[in-house]
Amino acid sequence: MKLGLVGDIGGTNARFALWRNECLESVQVLPTAGYAGPEEAIGAYLASLDLDPQAVDAVCLACAGPVVSEPFRFTNNHWRLERAAFCRALGLRDLLLINDFTAMALGMTRLQDGEQRLVRPGTAQIGSPCMVIGPGTGLGVASLLPLGDGRWKALPGEGGHVDLPLATLQEAELWQILLDMLGHVRAEDVLSGAGLLTLYRAFSRLSGSPAQLQSPAEVTTAALSGEPLALAVLEQFCVWLGRVAGNNVLTLGALGGVYVVGGVVPRFADFFAVSGFSRSFVEKGCMSHYLDEVPVWLVTAEYPGLTGAGVALQQAFSG
Repeated sequence: MKLGLVGDIGGTNARFALWRNECLESVQVLPTAGYAGPEEAIGAYLASLDLDPQAVDAVCLACAGPVVSEPFRFTNNHWRLERAAFCRALGLRDLLLINDFTAMALGMTRLQDGEQRLVRPGTAQIGSPCMVIGPGTGLGVASLLPLGDGRWKALPGEGGHVDLPLATLQEAELWQILLDMLGHVRAEDVLSGAGLLTLYRAFSRLSGSPAQLQSPAEVTTAALSGEPLALAVLEQFCVWLGRVAGNNVLTLGALGGVYVVGGVVPRFADFFAVSGFSRSFVEKGCMSHYLDEVPVWLVTAEYPGLTGAGVALQQAFSG
């Protein structure tokens, strides 16, 4: 494969890049609302580079949602994709369609210096699975399996939709409020951008205080400035993220380490590093020792999903 094209497509933006010599080139971010579908967006991207679609050997698109049927309907935008029609429209030979968290997980295999921060020391077991978890628009969870010879397999799942785990009386009280608000309480209902605001409103009800903040960004800003209620909310967010991450390590046997990704946590990286995340991560009763040496990194790379799409393309079409 000489030249590939990779995309990481979300609800609002579609990120595209060329994949050449196992590296990203010419990254662009296009608004999904500005194009009728992925064919038009990719056509515009290639035109901006004075490239004909025929110059591209293969395409990999990482898309939110289960990639199991056609036409594929993109989450949170109006785009749809049918493989044969897509290839005909752009004159392409190959299309690889993968889940966005598959790409995110594979992106962990190409992190560079300065693109990750150790938040919990440990010793990764060579040959063991790794776990990737990411609060963003939702809560993504995937496992990453080493296959040998530098190759990896990412196993996406729906671990963000597990029930929210409880360990204290206050968490039980918060859960009751969340249940009244939502009808069912998943981890993603709290551990996401929108979930941070939901958690703030639950804390406000629990404390009998009016919910004055109106966005996740306001909650984060207030917490980092020391406002007590927002501070308690952000701490509980980190504690619950640790508990959910630890549960997934137990389930997956992910002794190779944990990567925390997504757009939410890097906004309060210093707070996260000293929060109750690490404590709740290992609090598993008689199995606490199982997690003692599992390292955790916070990922700050700018385009890990695009890089992971490139890795998937490389592995699929280059033997």
